[in-house]
Amino acid sequence: MDAGNGAPAPGGTPSAATAPGTSADATVTVRYWAGARAAAGVDGDVVAAPATVGALVDALAASRPGLVEVLPVCSVLVDGLAASGADPLPPGAVVEVLPPFAGG
Repeated sequence: MDAGNGAPAPGGTPSAATAPGTSADATVTVRYWAGARAAAGVDGDVVAAPATVGALVDALAASRPGLVEVLPVCSVLVDGLAASGADPLPPGAVVEVLPPFAGG
């Protein structure tokens, strides 16, 4: 993930969508889990904060084409709470993209 200055954060990956000079509080941190991580090809991104969760999902699909087939079946959490497409997305939020999983 981007540390806000264009450099990857420790253990993170560079963002595909962080605009240079974008303020950290005008961004959201996206973390991909399991199959979503494999489809994205990265652990996460730091991206400019769109107004809604749906707009973020659309932006992620555009910037990471591998996610196109995975995102429709994923759960999205915003700051630990389940979110849907019309929900507002506050700047500075942490968004988790969780594909369905099985286990026990």
